[in-house]
Amino acid sequence: MRNIWAIFKREMRAYFISPMAYALYVVFLLLSGYFFTIGMSWYAKISVSAMQDRQYSGGLPPFTETVFRGMLGDMSIILLLMVPVLTMRLFAEEKKMGTMELLLTYPIRDIEVVLGKFFAALAVIGLMLVLTFSYPLLARYVVGDQVEYAVIMSGYLGLFLQMAAFIAIGIFLSSMTENQIVAGVVSFGALLLVWVVGWGEQLISGVIGKILAQVSLLNHFEDFSKGVIDTGHVAYYVLFSVFFLFMTLRVLDSNKWRG
Repeated sequence: MRNIWAIFKREMRAYFISPMAYALYVVFLLLSGYFFTIGMSWYAKISVSAMQDRQYSGGLPPFTETVFRGMLGDMSIILLLMVPVLTMRLFAEEKKMGTMELLLTYPIRDIEVVLGKFFAALAVIGLMLVLTFSYPLLARYVVGDQVEYAVIMSGYLGLFLQMAAFIAIGIFLSSMTENQIVAGVVSFGALLLVWVVGWGEQLISGVIGKILAQVSLLNHFEDFSKGVIDTGHVAYYVLFSVFFLFMTLRVLDSNKWRG
């Protein structure tokens, strides 16, 4: 555990002594704030229209679903673009700078190196999400009890687990090359693929279509955004992350043998 913590601190320091992390935070908060504002404006517009309608029966559109479900989906897309930027350097930079061999010769196990880097990237993303918790608190002053915190927290949990899966893929691909740009581009392509692969269910029927739907990271997120925490979806994200972290370990082992 001590070695994991040492690697974690090393990577966090690397993130925050450069402008990269700060730039990502600014862009993410600006975009998520924009989507939150758009959602609030849209809700206000349709609420006024509903009350002005002669057929208005006293019901308003569900606030949490109207505003936050869409916002969390938009945040997921933003982070899909940002995760490759965070992960592309984790191993590729070590190889490029020639510090990879030195790192692996320390009395530190490969799994401790991988987990330290994984948790550091996940902490950066987690802090981004924590900073957006102000949106539900702000919304409560506007709409009161219409804010369903349980549903929102379920959505955040799903988003956090999804980001863990994204980071695991990014780390795996970063371990396969010493070129950060290549790692970033390939990571983005891979993440986009596992994001949209479920769309194939609409075109391919039968077992293959169902398999594609189950592989899709997007499909497993939808229930979280509705306030439903399904242990099957949780297990999928956890196992998905563990699988790619395991594959990263196998890549490091193969590099040792070739070295």
